[in-house]
Amino acid sequence: MLTDTISKQTFRRFILGQQGLWPGRRFKGLTGAESALRQMEGLQLDPLTMVARSQDIAMYGRVLNYKPDHLYKMAYQQRKAFDYGGWLFMYPMSEFPYWRLHMKHRQQTGIHYEAFRHPPAELIKFVLDELRERGPLGNRDFEGAKVSAWSYRGRKEASIALFYLWLTGEVMITNRKGFDRIYDLRERVLPGEYDFSVTDSEAEDHFGLKTIAFLGLARESRWRIDFSNYLHRDVAKDEAKERIERLIEQGSISRVGVEGSKDVYLYLNSNQTHLSDLEAGRIPKKWKPVGPSTEEEVTFLAPLEIVSARGRSKNVFDFEYLWEVYKPVHLRRWGYYTLPILYGDDLVARLDPKLDRKTNTLHVLGFWLEDDAPKDEPFANALANGLQRFADMIGAVKFDLNGIKQTKLRSYLKKKLK
Repeated sequence: MLTDTISKQTFRRFILGQQGLWPGRRFKGLTGAESALRQMEGLQLDPLTMVARSQDIAMYGRVLNYKPDHLYKMAYQQRKAFDYGGWLFMYPMSEFPYWRLHMKHRQQTGIHYEAFRHPPAELIKFVLDELRERGPLGNRDFEGAKVSAWSYRGRKEASIALFYLWLTGEVMITNRKGFDRIYDLRERVLPGEYDFSVTDSEAEDHFGLKTIAFLGLARESRWRIDFSNYLHRDVAKDEAKERIERLIEQGSISRVGVEGSKDVYLYLNSNQTHLSDLEAGRIPKKWKPVGPSTEEEVTFLAPLEIVSARGRSKNVFDFEYLWEVYKPVHLRRWGYYTLPILYGDDLVARLDPKLDRKTNTLHVLGFWLEDDAPKDEPFANALANGLQRFADMIGAVKFDLNGIKQTKLRSYLKKKLK
């Protein structure tokens, strides 16, 4: 039986395991990309490609032998996922009927901080008619008036209208050219089996649980904020409290404390067995890796990885991590695209990688070990294995390890990575 408080190790392992990152990759290939997305609940997308896009690094950490085209094929050819949101995420396509509630609230509130809150009716008609007659189109395919004020959604009124229609569910992203969005009418993208809306109460119940499922263990004090974001409406404290108590009474969720923390966490009762196994020192059977474990091969975590981004690494791993890509050079502590390194069930180091696409060389510009990081041969071997798999994913065939200042470790890696 699960007690009212779990250990810090169980806390860490459960969050990693629920996200499919520990004890090793348990998904494989193209079908594994879809399964991994379902396990993750959502994948944040980002256009930057210093070494690889954040979403591809996230998938590489979960899917054995992952290649970047797997995500595009799964989402845009097989129609197993869709892109959505102000904070751009990819979600399983089966969730679309629930997101229609969020889209309805978007339509009611309009766009904030853009050229207009609601595009003029004639502009909406023009954009929809163009899509209907010409087929899939991107922002660059539209002419027309430029926006009076700068907007990162687009420089033309038609681009802002496209973005609005996407947020309200009238159009969807059907494909991407590089990372540029190509839109089409919803009915030509969305599989017919998902082209409907669930009731408001069904959608609210779905997102109430998803708020917890996404994080694995969700702080009760923050549940209301995340739930509000999923619905795109304000949720009062009294409503949030009432909903949590109802979910507990229904047997859907429970509360648990974490050793050394004052926070109260919520988890899905469907995951109680996993928590109990971990507390007893067992690895859940469903988490069995299909390849090397994270003790045999380190994993580099994506900049926008849910387990470590936005201050969560400090709470979960006592590991300070800040993506410094938007910081001025002189204010960076580590590097432009620094990634945390997962070894076993802990974050023990970080590296700043860069891919030279002309020579297909993976450069390690910087490498930093935590004070309590292992410095033995098993770790060095796991690091070599992780570097090799990462290089295979991004298409690198050579290594420049000069950024690793630990002489003994660098020499070992050079021998292993010949």
